[in-house]
Amino acid sequence: MPSSALPYILYHTDGCHLCDIALALVEQTDIDFQHIDICDDAALAERYGISIPVLAQGKRELFWPFDGEQLQEFIGV
Repeated sequence: MPSSALPYILYHTDGCHLCDIALALVEQTDIDFQHIDICDDAALAERYGISIPVLAQGKRELFWPFDGEQLQEFIGV
């Protein structure tokens, strides 16, 4: 299992079909991650409103569109 001191966060919002696809990809990995809805936070909504889904780890961000290979590279597998 990939390990890191910094947590992974998948930014999404309900009803976003691209977010559902990204979630399915991330769930196929062995990483622990938080699933955060940007609509619950005005600052996150402003930052990621037109970019979701986004997988983040610290200052690193993987913006959609990404596939399984790009995801594996991002998490270091």
